[in-house]
Amino acid sequence: MWKRLSRPLCLFPTVSAGPGGAKILYAGLKSYALPPDYSGISIPDKPKLKFVDKVPAVPKVRREFKNLSDIRGPSTEATEFTDGQYGILALGGGYLRWGHFEMMRLTINRHLNPKTMFAVWRVPAPYKAITSKGLGKRMGGGKGSIDHYVTAVKCGRLIVEMGGYCEFEEVKGILEQVAKKLPFPAQAVSRQSLKEMRQEEEERARNNQNPWTFERLITSNMMGCRKYLSPYDLQLKGRYWGKFFLPKRV
Repeated sequence: MWKRLSRPLCLFPTVSAGPGGAKILYAGLKSYALPPDYSGISIPDKPKLKFVDKVPAVPKVRREFKNLSDIRGPSTEATEFTDGQYGILALGGGYLRWGHFEMMRLTINRHLNPKTMFAVWRVPAPYKAITSKGLGKRMGGGKGSIDHYVTAVKCGRLIVEMGGYCEFEEVKGILEQVAKKLPFPAQAVSRQSLKEMRQEEEERARNNQNPWTFERLITSNMMGCRKYLSPYDLQLKGRYWGKFFLPKRV
């Protein structure tokens, strides 16, 4: 009987011999990850995305020029999280039409659980008037009539925020599905991934081994390069070309 009981003890791992030559037997302990802390999160009364008006509620909208500077360069608005923990980050400039707002609203609200999750807009409703002339009309005759309205978005701006009692893996598929259908490159991010992305960009610029950076070239006007550059290249240091963002340029 004692021999039968002593056999399973040999399967346990052993450590070095203790005092008196006796071996000490021990069993392994599992370490579990701590659950996420949702103590500072509150679900609003209306957790789903609100309907966005197709036309701004103003008596008369002024017809403006294209003014492409409103989608060029980095964004200075809605670059940090406010309520949610996850969102969609714009990686380039572009215009959002009313159809894009409806696509985001229907897709997110369809998969959103209002008891544990919520979503909020970080971009205003369409406000910029886009004019168009009918097909076959002659040139001249003044500016065309208003065709639709859009919202201008710059690189680095958050489009939508999601949050609640959920993790990033639960909402990542929903946000990526929406980001693929936007008219500019976008990416699903969380608070942690956005912070790591910016730290990586700072570290790349700090540890750059090439002394001939774009900023140094245009500052010194080497080979007369300023003759071929625009004022936006001098202001944005070559990291933004039109509405596009060049992350690998240092």
